[in-house]
Amino acid sequence: LNLIKDKPYAGASINYRLTNEAIWPAQIHDCKAAIRALRAHAAAKQIDPHKIAVFGISAGGHLVSLLGVTGGVKELEGELGPNLTQSSRVTCVLDFCGPSNFLTFGGEGTIINVNDPKTGLSKLLGGTVKEKPDIARNASPVTYITQDDAPFLIIHGDKDNIVRYAQATEFDAALEKAQIPATLLTGTDGGHVFFSPQLIEHMRNFLDRHLLGKDVQIPEGPVPSK
Repeated sequence: LNLIKDKPYAGASINYRLTNEAIWPAQIHDCKAAIRALRAHAAAKQIDPHKIAVFGISAGGHLVSLLGVTGGVKELEGELGPNLTQSSRVTCVLDFCGPSNFLTFGGEGTIINVNDPKTGLSKLLGGTVKEKPDIARNASPVTYITQDDAPFLIIHGDKDNIVRYAQATEFDAALEKAQIPATLLTGTDGGHVFFSPQLIEHMRNFLDRHLLGKDVQIPEGPVPSK
């Protein structure tokens, strides 16, 4: 997957603490610190601090979604790094099969048992969703949607057995209700993560639209998963 090939983009891969290292909200604190650092060093790296796209898959999709909807949410900023005066807002978001609402995450269609304290989700929250509903809400992107959020490209397979497809449709509907530009691409018979030439073309067009200002359209609807 090379979204920036032959494009005037710079790429950065950021790390964050996993659930065996820290519980929520350490993960979003790490991501926001990384965005602030990119912005603080933009001049030295010859990048545009006003044009930052974020892309993540699965748990990464969850975190980039949060970056897209929590610009200015002080309680999720954290105090990491020397760049606390910088903004952690992003320009646009590519959310690939990320969870959007942990309170509705469980149910038929996912192999993850939200009542099992040993799952990655329970480790993230510091307990099961039933035990930690307030933290589950606090960690859910749908909680923070406001009309000044970034545009979204949501990508999800309709046969995803880890993060249910319903997470994508719920998030897409909530964004559109708030009048946030959101496009949902549904992978036909797609599982948890898939790629196809048409999907990659849509992703590149999304970046061109929001980073380069090109008048390209990304049609919502099904895309091949192979």
